[in-house]
Amino acid sequence: MTKTDGAVALFQQGLTCSQAVLSVFATDFGLDQDAALRISQGFGAGISRTDDICGALSGAIMVIGLRYGGIGADDNAAKEKTYTVVGKFLREFQTRNGSVTCTGLLGYNLSDPQQAAEAKKNKVVPARCPGFVWDTVKLVEKVV
Repeated sequence: MTKTDGAVALFQQGLTCSQAVLSVFATDFGLDQDAALRISQGFGAGISRTDDICGALSGAIMVIGLRYGGIGADDNAAKEKTYTVVGKFLREFQTRNGSVTCTGLLGYNLSDPQQAAEAKKNKVVPARCPGFVWDTVKLVEKVV
């Protein structure tokens, strides 16, 4: 199974979008699967339904950090490389999908109970988010 298909399957099984993305890359970087799931859980649904960046993208940024991120305060080269790759990744995703925020992608603000209920009624998340998870993983594979 490909990483894209694996991430979509994990999302459809109930993991958050951020968990689905990070978890399919975790072992490539020596990150324990359970730790990856715990670390990334709160980033799903636009960072815990706070009307912010798409959780799949948050998971991808964690993967990019695992690949390019530094561990020392003075590792400016790693920081700049990470920022460059993340910026390019986000611009590409936005070009392809029209937004990088959960609200912008779904057309519903999940932090608003009324809009969240309407999105649930209209099955917006199961209809749209698997495509965003798939696209995110595909883009990450190009940069890591």
